[in-house]
Amino acid sequence: MSQVFGALHKMHTTLKDQVEYRLELSDTLVLNELLGKRISISYEGQINCTHCGRKTKKSFSQGHCYPCFTKLAQCDTCIMSPEKCHFAAGTCRDENWAEQNCFTDHFVYLSNTSSLKVGITRHTQLPTRWIDQGAVEALVLYRVADRRLSGLVETEFKSLVKDKTNWRAMLKGDVTEMSLEDERERLAHEMAPTIDALMKKEGLQALSPLGEGPVSIEYPVLEYPTKITSFNLDKAPRVEGTLMGIKGQYLILDTGVINMRKFTGYQVKIDWE
Repeated sequence: MSQVFGALHKMHTTLKDQVEYRLELSDTLVLNELLGKRISISYEGQINCTHCGRKTKKSFSQGHCYPCFTKLAQCDTCIMSPEKCHFAAGTCRDENWAEQNCFTDHFVYLSNTSSLKVGITRHTQLPTRWIDQGAVEALVLYRVADRRLSGLVETEFKSLVKDKTNWRAMLKGDVTEMSLEDERERLAHEMAPTIDALMKKEGLQALSPLGEGPVSIEYPVLEYPTKITSFNLDKAPRVEGTLMGIKGQYLILDTGVINMRKFTGYQVKIDWE
């Protein structure tokens, strides 16, 4: 029996023929190597804030204690809704953080997770963002000058395209066949007046359409589940089963699925045969 331990963080990924997944705990664990093996995840009853390290009874915004959740710029509401950026109003929680993370190039993209989806991310986060959402294919629509503008573009697209992933369908491997290039062309035509208006308002250099081809992504999955049962470490601190696959930020066991990122900061032990 082998074991690693420590505070959970999101799984690190590398795009290869199949996505490679790693967990950095007391040792680096390449999860692809555990496919088909019996594993167990045991929650030790302690959560540590990923920012300040203090113990917390509850994790907020994927691994933060409540004081950090209420003070950090990366936990502000504008992170989930970039179009609500309040930097110009002088109320940003951390202007230095915003300069580095928000006032930099962002992408607006289309992806196929189980159906067509629109999303945004910093230019440094591709293809990681696509992998984290379980997309099987994705392409970039626009490069934009900052996070606020990417949120404005995404908001306009929401009238035509969903911005949420159906995580249950994604984990079942239920994917709608489509051509993302055809969808890009269709949406570009329908959104042309709106995009032109944004470019005139924000500046021609602030928003650039891109014509890159789609990126295909294959996940290490031996077998997709037909029924989704989700594990919750707060209710059942020990998870056991045979690892059948990894997709998005989920481990797929023959006994259920677990969103590893949801439990960021949780102190755990992972054992395998």
